[in-house]
Amino acid sequence: MDAVEEFLSADDLHPIDLVESLAELNAWDFDRVADDQIAMVIEGSWRNYTLSLVWSEYDEILKLVCTFDLDPKKVNLPNLFEALDLANDQIWTGAFTLWPDQKSMVFRYGLNLCGGAIATGAQIDSMVRDCLEHCERFYPAFQLVCWGGETPKDAMRIAIGRSYGRA
Repeated sequence: MDAVEEFLSADDLHPIDLVESLAELNAWDFDRVADDQIAMVIEGSWRNYTLSLVWSEYDEILKLVCTFDLDPKKVNLPNLFEALDLANDQIWTGAFTLWPDQKSMVFRYGLNLCGGAIATGAQIDSMVRDCLEHCERFYPAFQLVCWGGETPKDAMRIAIGRSYGRA
């Protein structure tokens, strides 16, 4: 049993209740927007990330949307889109996209719980941590493409890879 599940009672199985418990456990700023939605701000090494998690009972999906400011010049958009493709090719959980009207980079992920499956604290913890890991890993590369004049391939070289094992 993981720390989030130990923190909960048996009645707290709603996915957003699990997210709220995870936020409390990690002392993240959050706002329970509705019964089926929570918004959080999590401080990263490069910047603060705004996460919104929404439970869609109709779709049976826990949807995560993480945004951070990135307002590239229009001339840099083709290179940014290429960098997004290169980043998305390296990850299996979620994907990056750009919302130009909001001047935001977005990382999206959906946890499919169809057929009455119940989310676990470990799944949600992994979902949020993977999101943050991907954002922290690729943020510098996106910045280099948008503002540093780097090509997408060169910028991706600085994307910090996931570490495996122990030292």
